[in-house]
Amino acid sequence: MRSTLELPEELIAEAQLMTGIRTKREVVATALAEMVQRLRVERLIARLGHIDLDLAQEDLERMRAEE
Repeated sequence: MRSTLELPEELIAEAQLMTGIRTKREVVATALAEMVQRLRVERLIARLGHIDLDLAQEDLERMRAEE
């Protein structure tokens, strides 16, 4: 899909320097892919929530000592 975008040249140049990516198109595609991956992980973590292990401090210390 073709789009015309105004991108911050300094930011693109820094991304190219840091990643070794040669084209602006690849920099933008890589950035989008990484952003989507990060958001997917964040949503997965939010869905999983927290697990209540119902352990006392003494239980944790005993378990660590047994390792």
